[in-house]
Amino acid sequence: MMNSKQFDFSDLNALFISCTLKKSPAKSHTEALAAVSMNIMKKHGVSVELIRAIDHDIATGVYPDMREQGWKVDAWPEIYKSKIKKADILVLCGPIWLGDNSSVMKQVIERLYSNSAELNVAGQYAYYGKVGGCIITGNEDGIKHCAMNILYSLQHIGYTIPPQADAGWIGEAGPGPSYADKGSRGPKNDFTNRNTTFMTWNLMHIAQMLRDNGGVPTYGNQRSEWDAGSRFDFENPEYR
Repeated sequence: MMNSKQFDFSDLNALFISCTLKKSPAKSHTEALAAVSMNIMKKHGVSVELIRAIDHDIATGVYPDMREQGWKVDAWPEIYKSKIKKADILVLCGPIWLGDNSSVMKQVIERLYSNSAELNVAGQYAYYGKVGGCIITGNEDGIKHCAMNILYSLQHIGYTIPPQADAGWIGEAGPGPSYADKGSRGPKNDFTNRNTTFMTWNLMHIAQMLRDNGGVPTYGNQRSEWDAGSRFDFENPEYR
């Protein structure tokens, strides 16, 4: 059996984006669960950072820089340039409200989408070669629904989604203790702890595999080559 000490992921960078609706320094239960994943990564050399999206003046929209669309302030271009572009692993973390992702989560996904048409050095879309996952908390049903939306969105814009790339915790339906509240038993929930651990290792394994092999092979998915006329064996029988 392999030992965890055999794994060194010190060439990987991970970014956790918290999509809580609470500004700092208010307590975030989602971030408390995210810390479980972050601590495992740190033990194996991953450079880890968490940012709380609502603490930044991120404009709403689907363009890379919303200041060009009439907004006076937009923190997103700098976040994208200094944090997202260098992250091999992206984990979107957020609460459940009305059975769905928070408005901040939706905003972050829209802004990630705004940069997805950019190309990497290989001529592929910008997020090729990066992996994505998500963490969800709440006291109402909806973990899988929220995760489906997030993971679909991430793969659609180019992220690779490993197996078991989501984790979460919900208490009893209705008003009650949240994950990190006294008596919630959230931190002791074996199902949540197992899924969070598996997610974390799968993110690290797949990110390392991609990095070691130069990302996703380029043949058949280079936008730059398609625009230059390559068709990668595409043939439409209707137009022979």
